[in-house]
Amino acid sequence: MKSTQTPALLTTAFYAFYDLHRPVYHAYASARLSPEEAAVAVAQLFNLVAGNWTTVVNASSPSAWAWTRHVRAVTRRMGRPTTPAEDADLLHRTLHLSIDKIATVTGSEPATVTALLATRHRQRTGERTQPRARP
Repeated sequence: MKSTQTPALLTTAFYAFYDLHRPVYHAYASARLSPEEAAVAVAQLFNLVAGNWTTVVNASSPSAWAWTRHVRAVTRRMGRPTTPAEDADLLHRTLHLSIDKIATVTGSEPATVTALLATRHRQRTGERTQPRARP
C-alpha cells in the first residue's frame, strides 16, 4: 500500500512521538541500567523507530511497537527478562506515572495497565491469584 503522507508530515509525527515517549523510555531504561547503557538503549531504539517510521506509524499501535522493542533491548542489556506486570509497577510506583500515561507510552489500554498493577500487587504481597474458598 502506497503511503499518502508527505515527508514533512512524517517528520513532524516522528518528532511528536519522540517528544512524548523519550522521557519515559529514558527513565525506564535508567531505572534498569547504568546511565551509559540507558542512553545507548534509548538512542538505539529511536534510531530503529526513525529507520522504520513508515512501518511504525502504520502499525495498529505505534506506541506498542516501540515499547515492545524498547523493553526487549533493555532486558537484553540487563541480562534477565521482566514481566509486563513488573514493568507497569516500575512505571507506576517508581517513576510515578499515571495509569493513563503508562497506557499511552506502552500502547496498552488503561484497563490492561490496571490489571497488570493488581497482578504485581498480589505478587508483592504474596496473595494467591486464585479465589479463596468461601466457608
